[in-house]
Amino acid sequence: MTLSLLLALLPIALLIALGAWLRHSQFLADGFWPQAERLGYYVLLPALFLHGLSTARLDGVPVQGMVLALVSSTVLVAALLVALRRCFSVDDAAFTSVFQGGVRFNNYVGVSAAAGLFGAQGIALAAVANAAIVPTVNILCVLVFARYGTAARLSLGGVVKQLALNPLLMACAGGILLHVTGLGLPLAIEPLLKTLGQASLPLGLLCVGAALDLRAVRSWLRPVGMSSVAKFMVMPLITLAACHLFGLKGEAAVAALLFQALPTASSSYIMARQLGGDAPLMAGIIAGQTLLAALALPLAVSVLLPWI
Repeated sequence: MTLSLLLALLPIALLIALGAWLRHSQFLADGFWPQAERLGYYVLLPALFLHGLSTARLDGVPVQGMVLALVSSTVLVAALLVALRRCFSVDDAAFTSVFQGGVRFNNYVGVSAAAGLFGAQGIALAAVANAAIVPTVNILCVLVFARYGTAARLSLGGVVKQLALNPLLMACAGGILLHVTGLGLPLAIEPLLKTLGQASLPLGLLCVGAALDLRAVRSWLRPVGMSSVAKFMVMPLITLAACHLFGLKGEAAVAALLFQALPTASSSYIMARQLGGDAPLMAGIIAGQTLLAALALPLAVSVLLPWI
């Protein structure tokens, strides 16, 4: 499994490196990348999840166990971060970035790694993981911004609206609904969504590489380190305990562990800007964790695999 994970991560690392080169060599104009991220987040990745869940064979997937393990571990780590708030020695705005770094995850890296490990079944496992974690982390992050952010507070209606309009959550809900009802996708739509979904992973990983900024990492070593400890050590350990608690085993447990050891999402920067966080620090955490993931992700999964 360790070798399979490394082989699955190799093309991911190469695509991220290619994205970094394309951005910093100015091969593509700077204006291309924000639009590419928007296309991936609102069209391509939702198409992948909608197609994956609506056509997946979920008979052997312990959906309930995965959801319980992923949601409980995410909530517990979030609670620990808030409880240890005073230990971080940063201001409130900076704490929101440390918090996001500890609980959010990069969809593109996770789906690519799951697909590399388990093929079509990996897409289904990744979609279930996203259906569980996406609403959980969004609720938690909005609550933390409401308490510690410097922007205008979101009302309960604003939180609900943000979740209801989340394209990834909408795609997961739609895919599950089509699967459960047996309606499936129309014959003319299914190949379209499949093609769009296949395009999401390489484009998304190129965007991850383009967003890397090593200068930001050097400016924020301590908070980057704190958020990375939470993400690559504490989160996987608690997820492993949750898998045992809820009887989650096999490929589903590996997928859960994989998703909880991912670097934080590049979209965290947008949330930090919009809701009163420390956006420059968030950029440093994103870059630092993306680089660290090349070593931390396979190490965390490999070390914990024998205990699954």
